[in-house]
Amino acid sequence: MEVKASAKEVRVAPRKTRLVAENIKSQPVDVALNQLKFSPKKPAKHLYKVLYSAVSNAENETNLDIDNLYVKRVQIDEGPTWKRIRPRAMGRATRILKRTSHIKIIVDEK
Repeated sequence: MEVKASAKEVRVAPRKTRLVAENIKSQPVDVALNQLKFSPKKPAKHLYKVLYSAVSNAENETNLDIDNLYVKRVQIDEGPTWKRIRPRAMGRATRILKRTSHIKIIVDEK
């Protein structure tokens, strides 16, 4: 039985988040949590929280055995982009795009 967890508008670019998310696909939950916990990348912290939430949902809502769970799917979508202006030389300005991500993780039992 599939169990989901998600986080919306996480302040990390989706392109960077996808690089970290590729490492945990199809992994057992305990291995994936350890990989994320000790990864130095910023998106790993956010992915860890969402994965831990999915495991908690599986344990509390559906009474699934945590030892048999694996990461079925990790979906990283682009959220809204924050637009900022940086002053430049001679009265000009350039636009800075601060991207956000929507993270969705699905875990399932083997």
